Amino acid sequence: MVNKMEHLITLENISKEKILEILSLAQEIKKFPSNYKNKLDRKTLLMIFAKPSLRTRLSFEVGMTQIGGHAIYYDIKDSPMGKKESIADTAKTASKYVDIIMARLFEHKDMEELASYSNVPVISGLDNEEHPCQILSDIFTLKEKFTKFEGITITYLGDANNNVTHSLLYACSKVGINLIISCPNKKEYLPNNTIFEKAKRFTVRSIIKIETNPYEAVKNADLVYTDSWMSYHIPDEEKEKRILILKPYQVNKELMKKANKNAYFMHCLPALRGYEVTADVIDGKQSIVFEQAENRLHVQKAIILKLLGKIK
Repeated sequence: MVNKMEHLITLENISKEKILEILSLAQEIKKFPSNYKNKLDRKTLLMIFAKPSLRTRLSFEVGMTQIGGHAIYYDIKDSPMGKKESIADTAKTASKYVDIIMARLFEHKDMEELASYSNVPVISGLDNEEHPCQILSDIFTLKEKFTKFEGITITYLGDANNNVTHSLLYACSKVGINLIISCPNKKEYLPNNTIFEKAKRFTVRSIIKIETNPYEAVKNADLVYTDSWMSYHIPDEEKEKRILILKPYQVNKELMKKANKNAYFMHCLPALRGYEVTADVIDGKQSIVFEQAENRLHVQKAIILKLLGKIK
């Protein structure tokens, strides 16, 4: 029987109200951490990793410790999941031991299967289609900077056929942030068209559009966002070709000058200086990349507490 429990594996089906509730709780947790230190006494998070990680592993593991719980790191290379044992059986078994699961997988369909058969909440730590925790943390960072979302414009540059862009599309369209995507006009770099069209239908006030000219795209931008040109699923042999095609979308000082004065720079990390962004931008005063990274901790605590019903 497919489980109907509440999970967080996509931002497609999360309402604006729920997003704002998570952000509000994250704000309280960040401001008054000691109020939440024993909320998850004797609760366990299973962390399943098919992809490398720094921020996702550390933020979830530290977060669980800080709210009184425990986290188990489980590398998929040591697991029979998807090989000797089905994802469904893995989910059913793990649900007997732990209270909540976070998974960092390659395929979104595998994430959906894991959630479908789990009897405990499942959180996506990333898959090839979406990166919900990252983007909720990003818009929390924006909330700290701007207090309100309406009228804010993010310009995303580079490879837009990735999980960050897709989750940005869903989140921005729901909370009222304008999102301008600037990427090569080739299918392999454009966002998934189904997700793009859904986001446009979700939006009430925000502008969601694609502008292939990067200098036009950053005009009026309050934030300039980019991501790696070499996501984990892209073969190394494509690197030189991708650099050539994506170089016009590099975020550098000249490009940043075309955005609004004092526009912030965002990157979900890890970053390669000299590729998608120059060192003087990511290490400059307009960069808020490490604030984004820190806020993963607070937002993910809020997500865990909400999904486990510890905070109404």
